[in-house]
Amino acid sequence: QVQLVESGGRLVQAGTSLRLSCAASGRPGGRYSMGWFRQAPGKGREFVAAITWSGSSTYYADSVKGRFSISRDNAKNTMYLQMNSLKPEDTAVYFCSVQVYGPPDAITAERGYDYWGQGTQVIVSS
Repeated sequence: QVQLVESGGRLVQAGTSLRLSCAASGRPGGRYSMGWFRQAPGKGREFVAAITWSGSSTYYADSVKGRFSISRDNAKNTMYLQMNSLKPEDTAVYFCSVQVYGPPDAITAERGYDYWGQGTQVIVSS
């Protein structure tokens, strides 16, 4: 069983930066991809960014491309999301996820992930 704990979410002003972290315990065997999703009030959960085991491939939603950067430190079992130039529409609960059994071609979809954290709240004020 994999446990994921997100941290770093808080209230910030538009235009500023924030870094989220996701610590994984009970590390699964194999080389697993990880991802960030978010859910804004009254909306469904949407893909934000994903990264493969080696970090050689990263994926971003169009809405965050050029502003957000995903990275990971496998030695620390931790993934990060650096968020720059934050906008009020980035306000959401951010979830991290791990793809162990899911199909690799679903790396940008919820169905591609097997384990989820509880989320961390990010609020961007205008």
